[in-house]
Amino acid sequence: MTRTVYLNGEYLPETEARVSIFDRGFVMADGVYEVTSVLQGKLLDFAGHLARLGRSLGELQMGNPLSAEEWLTIHRKLVELNGIHEGMIYLQVTRGNPGDRDFAYPPEDTPQTVVLFTQSKPGLADNPQARAGMRVVSVEDLRWGRRDIKTVQLLYPSMAKMEAKRRGVDDAWLVEDGFVTEGTSNNTYIVKDGRIITRQLSQDILHGITRASLLRYAAEAQMQIEERPFTIAEAQAADEAFFTSASAFVMPVVEVDGVALGSGRPGPVATRLRELYLEESLKTAI
Repeated sequence: MTRTVYLNGEYLPETEARVSIFDRGFVMADGVYEVTSVLQGKLLDFAGHLARLGRSLGELQMGNPLSAEEWLTIHRKLVELNGIHEGMIYLQVTRGNPGDRDFAYPPEDTPQTVVLFTQSKPGLADNPQARAGMRVVSVEDLRWGRRDIKTVQLLYPSMAKMEAKRRGVDDAWLVEDGFVTEGTSNNTYIVKDGRIITRQLSQDILHGITRASLLRYAAEAQMQIEERPFTIAEAQAADEAFFTSASAFVMPVVEVDGVALGSGRPGPVATRLRELYLEESLKTAI
């Protein structure tokens, strides 16, 4: 079935949506994006995603083309038009089409390009990988230094993901100066003696919306949280590991660079955190 997408004020069949070859998102990766998960036809953590969108745009000196009410209306309309019960909505804002290719930013009144589309993912909440756990390998982190901005320049994470696939595992954890920064598209955690350990926020990592919600739920459940960098060796010696993202929620990791963690199966902390996130986030879904 052809999806209905949103492009610059119009709802269109995906086959009819067109963006200029001169759009700076295409020629310069000059744009930002967000992905919001949909469960039971409702948007999870929407306010957090909208706030981070505004921050990313501001860090790139780009305006926000729509109001919060307009963003919500478009998201809900796309859920309705595409019959999304479980899945995701992707949005992207670029600096627009200046009419030619130039390293300098175009005039501030250049219309931005706004794109949204849906991805239907039946079984998103009941993902069998959450019961089996994922295997990861370490890869050197060669990305630019502003990973806190959610830009569309995703080539290196894609390369790292493919390196993981080439090595026969599910994902890669990126390592810089001896410490894990994050996964290819997720925030990373280990569990040791009941403590949840995850890297603190900085320009080195994306400020995950799922991360923020999960840590709040964990703190409310009286779980111990330690925000600091950790090494691959620490991860291999941990009792458990997991990662978080908008589409994976909480995903257990059972092997790091060929070393099985604990029993080699998802542990009780990661399992409980996944349950907790899904329970609590659905309470506030809109």
